Amino acid sequence: MTRPTPKAIKAIADVAGVPVDAEVAARIANSIGPAFEGFAAVAGTLPFDLEPASFLVVQTANVST
Repeated sequence: MTRPTPKAIKAIADVAGVPVDAEVAARIANSIGPAFEGFAAVAGTLPFDLEPASFLVVQTANVST
């Protein structure tokens, strides 16, 4: 996980249909950058069993007793 650049933020926002100018993209990158740096130590080590796509499968599974 790397700290996002203003260029990457602008591209993601454009794809999402929320275009931002370069100044706003830079402010967003500066504000969320510390969060990426904070999680860098555990990046890639979190368990995938917490992955949200399986939520519905787990919730609708029949429990055998």
